[in-house]
Amino acid sequence: MNQGKYVFTQLTDFLPKRVFDCIVTRYSGDKKVRHFSCWNQMLCMVFGQLTSRDSLRDLIVAIEAHNRKTYHLGFGKSVTRSNLSKANESRNSKIFEDFAYYLIDVARNKLKNESFEIKGKVYAFDSSTIDLCLNVFWWAKFRKAKGGIKLHTLYDITTQIPAFIHITAATVNDVNAMDYIPYECNAYYIFDRGYVDYTRLYKITLLSAYFVVRARSNLQFKRIYSQRVDKSTGVQSDQIGKLTGFYVSKNYPDKLRKVKYYDSEMNRTFVFLTNNMSLTAEEIALLYKNRWQVELFFKWIKQHLKIKSFWGNSENAVRIQIYTAIITYCLVAIVGNDLRIGRSTYEILQVLGISLLDKTPVKELFTNIDYNDVKELNYNQLSLNLI
Repeated sequence: MNQGKYVFTQLTDFLPKRVFDCIVTRYSGDKKVRHFSCWNQMLCMVFGQLTSRDSLRDLIVAIEAHNRKTYHLGFGKSVTRSNLSKANESRNSKIFEDFAYYLIDVARNKLKNESFEIKGKVYAFDSSTIDLCLNVFWWAKFRKAKGGIKLHTLYDITTQIPAFIHITAATVNDVNAMDYIPYECNAYYIFDRGYVDYTRLYKITLLSAYFVVRARSNLQFKRIYSQRVDKSTGVQSDQIGKLTGFYVSKNYPDKLRKVKYYDSEMNRTFVFLTNNMSLTAEEIALLYKNRWQVELFFKWIKQHLKIKSFWGNSENAVRIQIYTAIITYCLVAIVGNDLRIGRSTYEILQVLGISLLDKTPVKELFTNIDYNDVKELNYNQLSLNLI
């Protein structure tokens, strides 16, 4: 009989407890707590994410079924539905937010990828609405009889890790979230046409960063000169010019580049605006093509982690659950990298989800397994299409 650690404990050993404890101290998270600490709370939430529990009751039933193992799993002595519910209700969600950002930095550093065609940091920014029942989540009013929140995400294309998460009410306009993006010098930021706000785009230019955005149909643009293009590549035109509308020309007074691209597979034409004058027109189209990865991320995390059915009704509980989903996502990515498993995040998550209470070394779970039948979102087969 294997006398080693449980698979779940092996996984949580990758979480830096000392860093988490420092964050907890900063927010006085364990003040007057005797048994069920913030660390115990987070491990219970991560366990629920990995085992895909549908509700708080479902999660507690799964934990209580193995109550003799809870100490060794790191859940502490007193794991009850009321304890976990009160902790999610009252403990500061900033504890989990700060720890999620720490793990994001660790994961991005470990998963650096120099093989992307365009050198430098490349980000795609978009939002996804999570529908909520207004009768239960009264604080998240969206429409007359519907609630909801928005998950604004800055997605690192090269590492496939979310670099920045901003949670707002669903009523907040997407462009407002651009004000919170931590822009970096010389990085590339890719947006859909819903983010065409020339004042905010000009801010990116002033910060010495680059953007690629899909132009709206009412674009007012005056060509100054054109560059030669090879239409066999799909590029129809490549122009340098300025905006001509009265207000937009004041909001963005500098030159802009307009690239017109025809996608033969979809039989559609796209028009992009960018402030980058050095990349080729084909590379501009490639950057926008990779924007679809953030859409795939939203689809993946909604399907495979619990951010659609929530284990608490308050805004604080919802935020904690979303950030523990991000913590879980980063944890799986870090484990896959450090153990050199060589499988996708989805494949790793599927195997771990049914093996958490085994005592097999984690890496052994992924040897001699045929993954041909595993269906996963293919990040290489990207499309310019916007659904």
